[in-house]
Amino acid sequence: MQIGPHRLDNPLALAPMVGVTDKFFRRLCRSLGAGYVVSEMLASDPALRDTRLARLRGDFEGEASPIAVQIAGSDPQWMAAAAQYNVMRGAEIVDINMGCPAKKVCNKLAGSALLSHPGLVRSILESVVAAVDVPVTLKIRTGPSTRERNGVEIARIAEDAGIAALAVHGRSRADRFRGQAEYDTIRQICRAVAIPVFANGDIDSPEKAAAVLDHTGAAGLMIGRAAQGNPWIFREIGHYLENGSVPAPPPPQEVLDVIEGHLAELHRAYGEPAGVRVARKHIGWYLDGRPDALEVRRRLMRVGTAAEQFHLLRAYFQSPRLSAGRSRPAARIAA
Repeated sequence: MQIGPHRLDNPLALAPMVGVTDKFFRRLCRSLGAGYVVSEMLASDPALRDTRLARLRGDFEGEASPIAVQIAGSDPQWMAAAAQYNVMRGAEIVDINMGCPAKKVCNKLAGSALLSHPGLVRSILESVVAAVDVPVTLKIRTGPSTRERNGVEIARIAEDAGIAALAVHGRSRADRFRGQAEYDTIRQICRAVAIPVFANGDIDSPEKAAAVLDHTGAAGLMIGRAAQGNPWIFREIGHYLENGSVPAPPPPQEVLDVIEGHLAELHRAYGEPAGVRVARKHIGWYLDGRPDALEVRRRLMRVGTAAEQFHLLRAYFQSPRLSAGRSRPAARIAA
């Protein structure tokens, strides 16, 4: 799969998720088989560019090419300026968010709220594409609601505007994350445009990944919440697509090594008090669905130091019962 001049290692992408896909998680997913990752969403409002949060989300130091940065907003000029700003800071691909269903985003006529305004969509896309010399991509949903699935129309607008690739979540804005993703609209979009399309939504196993690719004809897959606590999903899907078999889940010691490495980076980057708090949500996801993890999870949510987090995790993953075999976390709904 190719986006502009960038040939991806494989067509498996990590979806951008605010508060989750910082550079540490992006690098981890790349190391475990993701061929493409996208940054957390950055606001196009110039007043929000130099906040501490924006600086953390816009930190790409040490990341492999291509560096893809997602921006959000509803003003074409602000969006064009945000694209230029991020390219100056190292972005090699600019991704535009028209898929987020969060109220605080949609209430500002950004994210998936824009799907109800095709004229504004065209203006934003044309402005951003004209403003930068790097590929511009777009993430959308199937439409504003199940009664108004205009994803094909938006996709055609995107292709006409010069968008280099498209990611489509198989739910409407109104669906948020309820119910099941549908892939018929994604299939229609893939048939309607020549640009590469990532299928997104509820891809939470190797078998599901293969079925979605077969049904939609998409060029690639984008995986969100199913990667939370299970970054190995990229390796498993890649193996299944290549060999037709599901590999054994990672043994407890590998899981522990990955968790400890991930948490150590969070503790260093955010400072111990904040890093411990940020780590809690990742710990919760890593333990989700694992045997006898409820009590240790409760204790881990209360501890306040990095040393306590590591101690409890080691005691759990190195326990004789867990070390006797391999375990796979329960399947989760993907974003």
